[in-house]
Amino acid sequence: MDCKLHPHSLIVLSRSNRRKLHQKLFVGTFTLSSLIGQAYYAPSSLAQPADYCQIPPAEVAAKNVLRVAAQKGDKTSQNKYGEIVKKHLNYVQQCRQKSWLKNQAIWVRLYPCDTRPGALEEVFDNMVNKGYNQIYVATFYGKALLPRTGNTTAWNSVLTQRGTEKTDLLADAIQKGHERGLKVYAWMYRLNFGADYVMVPEGQSAVAINGRGETTLFSGEEGFQKSTDGAGGSVLFVDPYSDKARADYQKLVREVVRRRPDGVLFDYIRFPRGQGAQSIASQVKDLWIYSDESRQTLAALAQNSKGRDLIDRFLNKGTITINDLKEVDKLYPNEVSPLWQGRTPLEGEISMSYEEKFPWIEWDLWQLTLAHASDGVVRFLQKAIAPVEQQGLKSGAVFFPEANQPIGRRGYDSRLQPWDRFPTSEWHPMSYATCNRSDCITDQVRRVVSFAPPNVNVIPALAGTWNKPIEGRPSLDVQMDGIHRALPQINSISHFAFSWQEPELDSYRSSCRLK
Repeated sequence: MDCKLHPHSLIVLSRSNRRKLHQKLFVGTFTLSSLIGQAYYAPSSLAQPADYCQIPPAEVAAKNVLRVAAQKGDKTSQNKYGEIVKKHLNYVQQCRQKSWLKNQAIWVRLYPCDTRPGALEEVFDNMVNKGYNQIYVATFYGKALLPRTGNTTAWNSVLTQRGTEKTDLLADAIQKGHERGLKVYAWMYRLNFGADYVMVPEGQSAVAINGRGETTLFSGEEGFQKSTDGAGGSVLFVDPYSDKARADYQKLVREVVRRRPDGVLFDYIRFPRGQGAQSIASQVKDLWIYSDESRQTLAALAQNSKGRDLIDRFLNKGTITINDLKEVDKLYPNEVSPLWQGRTPLEGEISMSYEEKFPWIEWDLWQLTLAHASDGVVRFLQKAIAPVEQQGLKSGAVFFPEANQPIGRRGYDSRLQPWDRFPTSEWHPMSYATCNRSDCITDQVRRVVSFAPPNVNVIPALAGTWNKPIEGRPSLDVQMDGIHRALPQINSISHFAFSWQEPELDSYRSSCRLK
């Protein structure tokens, strides 16, 4: 999931400017206590609801000053800071109850520098200031947001710096988020395990492979590398039929759920989308079903020897011919028609010429392999959400609204993301269309709503910034207004991402060095 600052947002300062501000606060004719008692603490400024439940600038400034002073150990400031945090929590909760938008969420990645005293408080205060009452914390993206000490999962921890071995940043985020009235979801990649996974014992055997012997081990979704190439990259999709991949991921989910987030969002529940012609899957060799376990599972769908033989030929050659039909008839003369799960032979197929029945059998094979690839995605998700639902937590699926559709007579979106079958309690469509208006974004959401069962909550994910268009999209407020007018039943929306809204702060957090 990829400006200028909003006037209500936290003012982001360079390191030198922060130092100057701290000097002004603690040195000179004005004392800290006088600042707290005067303009920086404005208890009456929340009397009227603000648009989108945002905290007024005077209150934001008061909280910023109090947080900095509280972190320095000033007891009075600590008490006042606690009071204003609670005050803002109550304000946003009450405002959301009156608003059509009951939940406004934001996506965020945490960094090692967020382990610094006061760092999480700064980030989460910023979110409350903008009226957010939910946050989606990046918990697994090829690395796990788990403490290094005791991490027995297949992935390295996000925190590797000396002194952070026991730091549980996810648990800290959940605690500090709850203290501010924020529901905290764990946001986890699904089939994209990250390139480091090939270093795990037996990890290479779990990698997804297509019919050209390519894997998805590459730096971006721009092409593929041969499966024999062990070169590094940031992306690696696994075979959803791999027992190894399933077991490793289940263990990771259980560790995350043990921290008791309010829910878990699963992303990358799909295969990659290639560029150009590779963006459409139109033949079996385009599909990521050629690893051993995927092939074995597919072969098991055959219901007779003719069916098994034709499936194998179809995979190996990428197609079948009339001669293949003739050959399997000679090999298995006691069987009438090739059979596999879901196939019903044509009426009168036994009396048809090879030329007549060939296109139907070849089409059935294509539909079988296409369904096999898609089923793997769904089954992998079903396994993942089991420990989440067992704990009574929300489960959510993140997807592209257009990634589940056919293209032309035979083609299919190469991501093979059958989201209309995702069994989660929440659907989070990434409604990122770029037409410089809200119409195309609303159309994406409308399509998802048309598929959603009554028990599924549709929560659109929007990309952008407040009060300013960016990259072909109108501002977030314009996007939300368009959705509300067209689809008034939508009452929850998320924004991608915190880094877009606060680029300077995010850059500082991602690059600063721990002492």
